[in-house]
Amino acid sequence: MTLRYALAALSLLALLGAGGEPLDSQYVLQRYALAVAGVQTPKTVVFSYTVSQVGPSSIEQFHRVYRSGSAVRDEILSVDGIVLHDKIVSFAHREDRYAVARFAPRADEYELLFLGTAKDGRHLDYVYEATRLDRAAGSSVDRLTIDGTNFLPRFVHFRTGGLDAAGSCEIEFAAFGKYWMPVAVAAQARVKGKPARERIVWSDYRFPESLPPSTFQPPKPLPIATLPPV
Repeated sequence: MTLRYALAALSLLALLGAGGEPLDSQYVLQRYALAVAGVQTPKTVVFSYTVSQVGPSSIEQFHRVYRSGSAVRDEILSVDGIVLHDKIVSFAHREDRYAVARFAPRADEYELLFLGTAKDGRHLDYVYEATRLDRAAGSSVDRLTIDGTNFLPRFVHFRTGGLDAAGSCEIEFAAFGKYWMPVAVAAQARVKGKPARERIVWSDYRFPESLPPSTFQPPKPLPIATLPPV
């Protein structure tokens, strides 16, 4: 079979899945591996998010974030429902901790067992049980839902544990333009024996071509006033 006919066959199979007919689960995993390996990451992005925590420390915050590569400007605009007159701004250099590639379980780390399909609008998603090959790892994915249209992770559920905390978390992804970005994450845990919950919701994604360098430069401190000599 020539490459052209092979690609046409793959496209036909994908169209059948999008139309409601389940695809072979191993074929879905093949497409998933290719999709994760080729997923696009925005070089520049602006977005908002809310974070709510209930437990040993309880907070409710609304943030706006500007990112260019690893440069990050994070503005806190409101706390506990109160709009801040002087927003709290922090600057950092870090990789995107919520990028889809960081959560997607890979074949060299996990065994994926097909559980079934889930209706998602006009197409089917594919649900797998995930078992980490390295059982000694502190956190691990235990369930993966693969989107049936682009074969990227739609939902990733994982568990984590440590000396002082243990719990579970699920993160949801969706399409924003040509990018696959986080939508929401919900976590439940016990921290030093006490229950805790956290929820983060992302919104207002924009993908500008670039941002001014001044976006990521902290303002210079004002000069300290000194009295003239007497």
